[in-house]
Amino acid sequence: MSAKSYDEYEGLNRLALDRAGQADAFDAIGDRYNDAFPHKEGQVSSGAWLAGALPAGARVLDVGSGTGLPTARQLAEAGHRVVGIDLSPSMVKLARDNAPGAEFHRLDIADLRGGRLGGPGSFDGVAAYFSLLMLPRAEIPYALGLLHDLLRPGGLMALSMVEADVDDFPIPFLGNTIRVSGYLRDDLRRVVHDAGFDVVGEDAYAYAPASTDVPPEIQLFLHLRRA
Repeated sequence: MSAKSYDEYEGLNRLALDRAGQADAFDAIGDRYNDAFPHKEGQVSSGAWLAGALPAGARVLDVGSGTGLPTARQLAEAGHRVVGIDLSPSMVKLARDNAPGAEFHRLDIADLRGGRLGGPGSFDGVAAYFSLLMLPRAEIPYALGLLHDLLRPGGLMALSMVEADVDDFPIPFLGNTIRVSGYLRDDLRRVVHDAGFDVVGEDAYAYAPASTDVPPEIQLFLHLRRA
């Protein structure tokens, strides 16, 4: 594959980065997240694509599962076996309440190396909605490489990012500060292609959150297949 092995990532020593502040922010935000983002048409539409395109009873990894709404519940209700991960204990608790048909673990994406939830090819699908944007840009290709390896050949991934030319940029978010990264859409297509994915579908939505503390944004949704 064209993507670097995620194990090479240790050579950059990036895993020493402290993401505790990100988790603390989402612990504090809790279910206010759903209040700030009440309408998720793009995510629901993308989740419907993933749910319908996967084989029946597929095993799906939900990266940054948040409150479990809408994605984990949507995929579980479609009959898939959903495994969600999130760094925030508060979010994991909310997800377990909101999507009892799925299983959730408090894990960082880096924790998935070494077969923590299954080795290479152990998932039929991956959902990563607005989770990789929480990483510095230097980490994103390696995270994509890990997810590529966890997918079976031909497996599907739904990815969403906010279109923005920023890298590990601090922003105010519901009374807290989080750090986010983004790409312009041509750059995002290049990054996922280099990680070994084919883009089989794409949508963009202009989104104005309900909270005035969160600025309007352009949300990009890419539907990917492991090449």
